[in-house]
Amino acid sequence: MTAQDQRPDAEDELDPGEIHNVLRNDRRRHAIQHLRDADGPLSVDTLAEHIASVETGEEPPPRDVRKSVYVSLHQTHLPKLDDLGIVDYDQREQELELRDRAEQVEVYMEVVSEGDISWATFYLGVSLLGALTLLAVKFDLLFASSFGVEFWAWYFLVLVGLSASYHWYLDRKQQIFGS
Repeated sequence: MTAQDQRPDAEDELDPGEIHNVLRNDRRRHAIQHLRDADGPLSVDTLAEHIASVETGEEPPPRDVRKSVYVSLHQTHLPKLDDLGIVDYDQREQELELRDRAEQVEVYMEVVSEGDISWATFYLGVSLLGALTLLAVKFDLLFASSFGVEFWAWYFLVLVGLSASYHWYLDRKQQIFGS
């Protein structure tokens, strides 16, 4: 039996612990994201240069950083992703591409730009604001009680509905255009 035969099938579910282990490392997350955006095979050199640029914020990145990223990808991260069936890593050709199984990991990836908040944080904030507003109405605090509970209940219901619709739209757009 060859190493290719021992790889898990795309249909096999990854263990949640394996997914957590993959996502807890920045370089593995960046590798998966960049491979997804690349829409085809990439060389390890290209991936290492991209990740080094992300880490340093410099274009092109310093040679020592690029080399460090390359070594860690080649020796640790890419073999791990290959063993889990997330990427197909040809060490001889120094090329890799995503496999179908990567979708199981991508579901848990939410790339949030620096200075932005995640959707989970947004929804938590709206929920807390709604709860505080309803408490303010109940205890006749501030201006909230002048509108009544029904107004605020509808207000936050519509706010969450519109936010969820926008979130769905962005996710759908990303799936269609891959950006």
